[in-house]
Amino acid sequence: MNRSALVAAGVAVAVAAWILSGQVHWQETDLPAAAAPPSAPLQGKPRIAVRVRDLAAEEWTDEIVLFGRTEVDRKVSLRAETSGQVIKHFVRKGERIDKGGRLLSLAIEDRNARLDRAKATLDHAALAHEAASTLSQKSFRSAVQVAETRADLERAKAELEEVKLDIARTVIEAPFAGTVERLPLEVGDYARVGDVVAEILDLDPIVVAGEVAEKEIGKLAVGQPALAVLVTGERAAGRVRYISRSAGEATRTFRVEVEMPNPDGCFAHGMTAELRLRTGVRKAHRVSPAVLTLSDEGVVGIKAVDEGGRVVFHPVEIVADLKQGMMIGGLPDRLRLITLGQEFVREGDSVEAVEERP
Repeated sequence: MNRSALVAAGVAVAVAAWILSGQVHWQETDLPAAAAPPSAPLQGKPRIAVRVRDLAAEEWTDEIVLFGRTEVDRKVSLRAETSGQVIKHFVRKGERIDKGGRLLSLAIEDRNARLDRAKATLDHAALAHEAASTLSQKSFRSAVQVAETRADLERAKAELEEVKLDIARTVIEAPFAGTVERLPLEVGDYARVGDVVAEILDLDPIVVAGEVAEKEIGKLAVGQPALAVLVTGERAAGRVRYISRSAGEATRTFRVEVEMPNPDGCFAHGMTAELRLRTGVRKAHRVSPAVLTLSDEGVVGIKAVDEGGRVVFHPVEIVADLKQGMMIGGLPDRLRLITLGQEFVREGDSVEAVEERP
């Protein structure tokens, strides 16, 4: 027999031995329970070990989070009520101004001359009316003539007041305290009646406006506290001052306004802000999303171990999704939460609870 034949015979013997060893193992493992050796009696079903952690409820503030932007409390565009050339600015853009403070003035031109003429006309009308009244008492003037002189007198008074008002309108004043946003006319420009000569913003208080969904509008009320977080990271507390009672046609949302003090004017108009509106306080538990499971009916909940060492299932309500975990509600104040192994046990199973290490 040559060398190749010997190698082939050796391989065949090895394969046969491997097959026979598997057959013998199958026969041994397939023995009935009654044939088991007396040294290994059958025991009851072993309890599954699960890892648990004692969990205590904490107070949680429910809130509605909206995204909006800051708005001025008041904004006005002042228009010229008389015409004339701009001769002076009393403030600059961006400066604060008090109520009644002067913004700019227009040229007087011939207004003083018109004022003198109106005064002279008034004096003449007053003398004429006084003389007519005296002569009427002596029957030298009729009642009609006296009435005519009185009409001339009242007309002269009105003309004088018109000239005075026109002169007063040459100085434009702020109707309320605020910040000068625009002064579109420069010194030397000619202002016509109706031209915008200044724009003033009232930034104190500042308003943060957002839109709330229709399903949450019932949770809000005028006067409730709110927190605004600006895009710069600054925070400011305020209160709800307005809730719209009419939803937007396109979005079906309601406008909400929060008023915040802004005495220094550090919050500007048009800044992006996040609004947090507190709606109540309740008990909740902070857990990892990994502990959530489903019941046989598809209900989201968690599994815990009761005092008897049995598994209980608690349906939960998702209160908030945080970076550090989730806040869930609907649980007892204290419980032993299964943090590992919950998917391998069913409600009612007896388990061995192993405390989670810190």
